[in-house]
Amino acid sequence: MQKILRVAQREYMETVKTKTFILGILMVPFIIGAIIFFTGRMARGKTGPQPTVKVAVADLSNALADEVKESFDSYNKDNPQRQINVNMLETQEDSDKADNQGRNKLRQGQVDVYVVLDNEILEVEGSGKIRLYTYKPKASNIDILWTIEDRFRKAVVNHRYKTQKIPEEFLTKLSEIRRVPVERLEMGSSDDKDRVQSDIDRALKMMVPFFFMYLIFMGIVGTGQHMISSVIEEKTSRVIEVLLSAVSPFQLMAGKILGLGGIGLTVVGLWAVAACITARWQGLDIDVTTEFVLYFVIYYILGFLLITSLLTAVGSICNTIKETQGMMMPIMMVFIIPLLAWFKVVRDPNGLMSRVFSFLPPLTPMVMILRLSSGSDILKVEIFASIVLLALTVLAAMWAAAKVFRTGILMYGKRLGLREIWLCLRQS
Repeated sequence: MQKILRVAQREYMETVKTKTFILGILMVPFIIGAIIFFTGRMARGKTGPQPTVKVAVADLSNALADEVKESFDSYNKDNPQRQINVNMLETQEDSDKADNQGRNKLRQGQVDVYVVLDNEILEVEGSGKIRLYTYKPKASNIDILWTIEDRFRKAVVNHRYKTQKIPEEFLTKLSEIRRVPVERLEMGSSDDKDRVQSDIDRALKMMVPFFFMYLIFMGIVGTGQHMISSVIEEKTSRVIEVLLSAVSPFQLMAGKILGLGGIGLTVVGLWAVAACITARWQGLDIDVTTEFVLYFVIYYILGFLLITSLLTAVGSICNTIKETQGMMMPIMMVFIIPLLAWFKVVRDPNGLMSRVFSFLPPLTPMVMILRLSSGSDILKVEIFASIVLLALTVLAAMWAAAKVFRTGILMYGKRLGLREIWLCLRQS
């Protein structure tokens, strides 16, 4: 055990003393703080003038011109930075000609949107629709399409009110009745600490589980890659032969994993503290309990041991970094799954998919941290069972990695094939 600790201490100190490590430690918290700060500033800031959006309209009902003009005039008055210019096409004589004209304008880039109001659009129980056409839409115009749809919908509804002979005074009163102001407040620890919750606050609250999961991801994958670099570097420089004269292959591998595990905890801890300080500085109250921190550390350590064991085995059978890239790809692809499914897991932490992923060892650390940080009650039995299964998988992975490491670390110029790896695992 003493030799393992010495190897771990050497691995830890050799990495911590490098300039790149120190810069990485300092830069990442700065970047996290800058992102949170500028996100809030951009959310509160005003946008500058944007290009006018041109809309061609074929009104097949021949009755909505006034309502459409009134609807968009009201929008343009309230939004001087983003104007919408509506051009009504002549449809009374030949609707097909108007339709072709609108399509051609859209294809030629003369307008950004082409809208067709069906003939039966004004009938309450009719089959008429508002058809909105785009052609190679610009990314900058995607958000305005919702506004255009809403304005045409309001124009149709207003005309329906008129045809139903509903008094304008009643509509004004109805609008006032429907208007219910809502103020979102977040309670503090005392009554004088209540604060108004903005939309950006809600979005950031939703991102808290993703942040903790991403910490696990960066800590395991980012730090784990140092293991491969370290093994390849020592193997190609023949330093590994000197080390093996003093320690056994298992002691060397265990010491390296332990040392890099300490580096990972240091990095993740500093990043988490920096993020929490920045969040508090911005007025965001992130509820992190001692129990959650304990679970985070347990899942991180077990996940790190599992992945670094596999990466150590990969590094021992390869001779160059280029060779490891192809073998690392399947391992890295597994970690993409929680990154893609995180939103569904947070929305339904006790769903079938979330529970199944919790018991797939490579995914367990990231998925369980997502579930635990989502605020839902997770059964203690599930937490205990996932930890036990993950720990057993770690033991099996370390046993297999030690077998491969013992043989592969001293092989030069040739990479172990599947048959040689299988023979290494079968050795007693």
